[in-house]
Amino acid sequence: MLDKRHRITSAADYKYAVRRGRRSAGGSTVSYFYKNPNGGKPRFGFIVAKTVGNAVTRNRVRRRLKAICHQILTGELGVRGSFSGLDLVIRALPSAADASFDDLRSDVARAVRKAVA
Repeated sequence: MLDKRHRITSAADYKYAVRRGRRSAGGSTVSYFYKNPNGGKPRFGFIVAKTVGNAVTRNRVRRRLKAICHQILTGELGVRGSFSGLDLVIRALPSAADASFDDLRSDVARAVRKAVA
């Protein structure tokens, strides 16, 4: 779903976003975002730990988060603003395993609105 250019792939970039970025907590996710002043494509990263559930559950949560980020990029989510240079790392909490797609989408949308504001 997400092109490689829209994914955070290096551990250093994950670490930088989590340690230096701003934080937005929701009911089932915690999002860390960092706005690169040099611009660039928006990138997304996902952290789904074993505390969320077994492999099937973790993969389902990750796929849902990727679909939500794809909606953000295509404009389906209705979030307005400049995504240029945005690095967003989404950490799923254990409650994400039981959360509906709409609950996850509202958590991520709130974090993105805070990031582009």
